[in-house]
Amino acid sequence: MKTHQIIIITGLSGSGKSTALAAFEDCGFYCVDNMPVVLLSGFLELPIESEAEIAGLVFVMDLREKTFLTGYADAVDAARAKGHHLQLIFLEAGEDVLIQRYSQTRRHHPVAHGKSLLEGIRKETQLLAAVKKTADRIIDTTRFTVHDLKSTVFSIARKMTQLAPLRIHIQSFGFQYGVPMDADLMVDVRFLANPYFVPDLKELSGESRQVRNYVLQNDPARLFLNHYSNLLDFLVPLYEKEGKAYLTIAVGCTGGRHRSVVVARALFEHIQNTGKQVEITHRDIYR
Repeated sequence: MKTHQIIIITGLSGSGKSTALAAFEDCGFYCVDNMPVVLLSGFLELPIESEAEIAGLVFVMDLREKTFLTGYADAVDAARAKGHHLQLIFLEAGEDVLIQRYSQTRRHHPVAHGKSLLEGIRKETQLLAAVKKTADRIIDTTRFTVHDLKSTVFSIARKMTQLAPLRIHIQSFGFQYGVPMDADLMVDVRFLANPYFVPDLKELSGESRQVRNYVLQNDPARLFLNHYSNLLDFLVPLYEKEGKAYLTIAVGCTGGRHRSVVVARALFEHIQNTGKQVEITHRDIYR
């Protein structure tokens, strides 16, 4: 039986458990929300698809599940007895902040049951006091932004295992067909010389040697590529440090067949030469 790195996230409702779970998933962990404690032992026996590639398992367990308080200690002990490396992370926040977060989301507190929100928060705090004492790590998110919590999770994950690398996607497109909605960075290269107006090049695409040479043969094009490549060299490590899982760089020209394809290919080759994980697509090359 294969053993896993296991993290159980628990704590007060509204303290950021869902955000933490999503951050662990971005780090390559297999994540399950609202996991019943009685199912943990059986779940760990299952062959998980592509388990060789996952960094570990993360479960959110809390008072939404009725047997949590009575069953969590035995479930944790059983997992550790089978050789699994398990950490319990407890998230909490101040009462005023929890009230504010619930007011913004308008969700029902899981233990209020007709009582006021503040009474529900205090009851939950009392019920989870014993669980908190057993936690390996307590995180107070009172003053945390979403990015602060994600950064904390990335730090925890980095110490446990190798983080999944940032996946970079270079995409060429034509503005006349609309801009890509999922682009993180977008650059307009319509200032470059246009092969569309050269009869011998019009029917070719930016993947052809003739079009590539035409687009990149002048100083403005070469200077632009140099400056933009340097910008990406500066930005990509910062995105990696922040824990970003995906980065889509969109390169646009008028029709998406010539100039954007050439520049996208050049940026792809530059990033590939740095050893980063990168892929390329040409959305409108055949339109």
